[in-house]
Amino acid sequence: MPYRRLPNTDQARIRALKAVVAKADTHNLYNLAVSLKTLTEARNFLMRFEAAQSYYAQCFERQSQAGRKHQANVKMARLYVSHFIQVLNLAVIRSEVRAAHKSYYGLPADSSNVPDLSTEAALVEWGRKIIDGETKRTSQGGIPIYNPTIAKVRVHYDIFTDSYDRQKNLQALTARSLDSLSAMRTTADELILDIWNQVEKKFEDVSPNEKRLELCRDYGLIYYYRTGEKRIEKVNE
Repeated sequence: MPYRRLPNTDQARIRALKAVVAKADTHNLYNLAVSLKTLTEARNFLMRFEAAQSYYAQCFERQSQAGRKHQANVKMARLYVSHFIQVLNLAVIRSEVRAAHKSYYGLPADSSNVPDLSTEAALVEWGRKIIDGETKRTSQGGIPIYNPTIAKVRVHYDIFTDSYDRQKNLQALTARSLDSLSAMRTTADELILDIWNQVEKKFEDVSPNEKRLELCRDYGLIYYYRTGEKRIEKVNE
């Protein structure tokens, strides 16, 4: 015996609701297997649900497109901040910069390791420390670091932080749109279940079984055959 399975994706939910609405558009309303009250609920909900799904898709696409460009900005900022710190450490080794002045940058005087810049939050933090530190040291007469200069580092850091803030805003929009969409799924499932129950009730006495299933399928119901079941039914026929 075939079994039905409720939709488990948003697109499948939309197709299920559209199926019953389309059926109503082409048939006498008073001969439908679904009540007018339920049909009205389905029409109204479908518009809201489609709009929510479309808005989420748009938010996600904007975030994805911006994300690809943002990752290029992250790569360049990380490269320049890391390179600047390495050059600073070499300048300390050559006694061109006093080791004690590394404290201006938030760096330990007794280590030449580059801080962990693997996360974007760390890159934001250390980029700001490096820029502020170099500004403070050179304002006190220190020789500027070259190749890269802090001006070059600042350019790529500012580009990165701009896209970082933009990406966080886009992620927040996507998250909110997904929350709104998710909150509607329970209502969608309850509505589809009610529709499918009404349809199956309407045609429960129709025979043969395949004819009953076909009438139900016209309203968007989805049936699945278990392994080997359909072949066995055809043999019995």
